[in-house]
Amino acid sequence: MILPNPKDPTLTRSVQGTDQHGAVHDLRVVEERPLTIYLNSQEIVTAMTIGDHPEYLAIGFLRNQAMLRDDDEITCVDYDADLQVVVVRTSRKTSYEEKMRKKTRTSGCAVGTVFGDMMEGLETLTLPNAELRSSWLYSLSRQINTMPSLYLEAGAIHGTVLCQQDKPLIYMEDVGRHNAVDKVAGWMFQTGSTAADKILYTTGRLTSEMVIKTANMGIPVLASRSGFTAWGVEIAQQLNMTLIGRMRGKRFLCLSGQERLVLDADPETIPDETRASRSSGAK
Repeated sequence: MILPNPKDPTLTRSVQGTDQHGAVHDLRVVEERPLTIYLNSQEIVTAMTIGDHPEYLAIGFLRNQAMLRDDDEITCVDYDADLQVVVVRTSRKTSYEEKMRKKTRTSGCAVGTVFGDMMEGLETLTLPNAELRSSWLYSLSRQINTMPSLYLEAGAIHGTVLCQQDKPLIYMEDVGRHNAVDKVAGWMFQTGSTAADKILYTTGRLTSEMVIKTANMGIPVLASRSGFTAWGVEIAQQLNMTLIGRMRGKRFLCLSGQERLVLDADPETIPDETRASRSSGAK
């Protein structure tokens, strides 16, 4: 399993501050640095990111923007740490000048950007009829809330976890939840991972952008500890995506795709969250 490395010295830095009593404190804060993404010879975007897994971030961003196709062959991915540039090269010639003229600034942290029509291609998308058991949700919540994370080390960060049934497979974090999702998408594209039997868990809000990215990845279930936006729910209902929010302790709410949900666990047998679990998930 790929997990965040809270002790990686390149992801946080030490700063000194003074609290409300005048006491001096040393603490770790998350790094935020620009990463410019190229597709072949075309500059696409500069993203603000913590700096880990730049190749996965670049590939996932391009995939979720429909600039990489399912059948595209990636010939190489070049990352220059000094220049903070990553170049994704494909055997297919690409040009997205027209698509990039239309930009939408999203509600994501660190300001996400969507190129072209956000809803483009969704009208023909059919998500798999996968099963989702409530026992899996409870198990995943317990596991994810106790995993090592940069959030516990320094805060100011979001996490996204790709899961299969009750098993977390890959955990990515970033200052923007959209970046964390793109890293997961990049890993899936590079490894050829199937999406039909997967669950995507995010610590952020269930917004339109999150629903659209999850749908473009082909994942039928999106879950979060956080709440919903109206447009996020509306799009999920149109796509028949199972949308689970406010997933805390023994409680959760399903606002879309309820037919996939199998209630196989008695909530009264689920223990309440500990204080540590509540803190680790309050992102």
